[in-house]
Amino acid sequence: MIDIQVKLHDRYSVECKVGYHVDRDTEENEFRMNTWFFVPHSLDINASTYPKEAFYRDVKSNVRLITPIYTLEEIASGEWTPFVFLEDAFLHLVADGTRDALASYEYQIKMFTSIFKSALRGMAGETIHHEVESGEREGMVNRYVEYVQLIVKRYRDLKSIINVPGIPREALNYFSFGDEYLSNLVEFHTFKLLDGLKTTDPGCYDRMVKLLLSLVHSEIDYKKQNGYLVADPESKDRNRTVIYRRGMLKKYAESDLFLKASKKKDGVLVEQIYYSIAAGLSMIFATVVAFSFQKKYGNFTMPLFVALVVSYMLKDRIKELMRFYFAHRLGKNYFDRKTTISMNERVVGWIKDGVDFISERKVPEEIIERRARPDLLEADNRNGGEKIILYRKWVQLDPEALGEYSQYDIAGVNEILRFNVGSFVQKMDERDYELYVPRGEADYGPIMGDKIYYLNFLIQLLHGEQVEYKRYRLVIDRDGIQEIQKM
Repeated sequence: MIDIQVKLHDRYSVECKVGYHVDRDTEENEFRMNTWFFVPHSLDINASTYPKEAFYRDVKSNVRLITPIYTLEEIASGEWTPFVFLEDAFLHLVADGTRDALASYEYQIKMFTSIFKSALRGMAGETIHHEVESGEREGMVNRYVEYVQLIVKRYRDLKSIINVPGIPREALNYFSFGDEYLSNLVEFHTFKLLDGLKTTDPGCYDRMVKLLLSLVHSEIDYKKQNGYLVADPESKDRNRTVIYRRGMLKKYAESDLFLKASKKKDGVLVEQIYYSIAAGLSMIFATVVAFSFQKKYGNFTMPLFVALVVSYMLKDRIKELMRFYFAHRLGKNYFDRKTTISMNERVVGWIKDGVDFISERKVPEEIIERRARPDLLEADNRNGGEKIILYRKWVQLDPEALGEYSQYDIAGVNEILRFNVGSFVQKMDERDYELYVPRGEADYGPIMGDKIYYLNFLIQLLHGEQVEYKRYRLVIDRDGIQEIQKM
């Protein structure tokens, strides 16, 4: 199965989180994702102004394991929860004290905080968006607070296990990093919950705001008591440091989920074979010409000299034409890059990707139908025409290798793709556009509107017999992306 979540990352970037879920009953899992970008011709984006290298500069990709899924309730009160692995790692560190025990202890802290983050985000989102009566939503908020308090207390109680002589300083640091990160997560997602309730259920917000803010205040007080950084409304420098540290803690906590990615050009061997064939064919031509003229005119004659010069000139041109032909053939059947993904030096799969400008006649009919151009754009398209970029991705994963990595059940791999549209806004008109409207029967005046552009993209997801289509539209102006619309 493939799932995808598309959202705005910042003013100039859109983020696609693609989840590749493996089937344990299949030896090798293959996934394909094709994305067609329909670019307005007025932006002057084409193969000469926007080559492959520019596209790949605008695309950033990270590959990580899918976080094991638990609910807050399961973490807080379930019998078989991440706390079991966490406590075992604490006890093993005290009993053993080896570097392997320390590494396992650190790994379990990182996994626990990542699982908690996913569960916290899930319950906060469900509380905001779930269609329930207001009273039932209040019950969800109460359970959210109860579960969070139980989980953070249980984690902090584990410190007594390692608070003994002989425990290395790194172990205490790792515990503190996890502790501070947990507190940051509680604070952040509780504020997000408050923001959501204020919009979706103002009545529930009014009744529950004090309870949720008391949870935030308790975490802030805890941070101050333990020397953790806290945001300060009066200090810009302090807040800058807080933001930086929170980013560092996030990277540290999630580092064991990220996979090593080694990129290289795809199809290098086949490319060299084709290029060798091109060189051989051109050499055959030159040799045949030389032998023919030598046989007819003999050695050291002017006709032979001219024939050798001309055949040499044509040989190079034939070689380049053949190289171009084979390169075009390679582009259809091979990809630009191959990324090998691994963890602990064990290869778990690979990702191939390629990008090309294509003509509309090469776009599948079902994609053109889903593009659903309005009549005016269809008429205009006969003159300039949208430029179409096809971005192909082919993924193969090994379920057995994924299963060997962790005590947890790893469902698959997430690829986080960020696409920067900075190259697309360079030739856009200024955003502010003046319009005129009448004011009464004897006057008129200007009003201001926004000059916008639409960047449509369609995504085709394929896994086994499953085929799914997604369509999105970016609303962009000179100042960046204004919104993303799911069509």
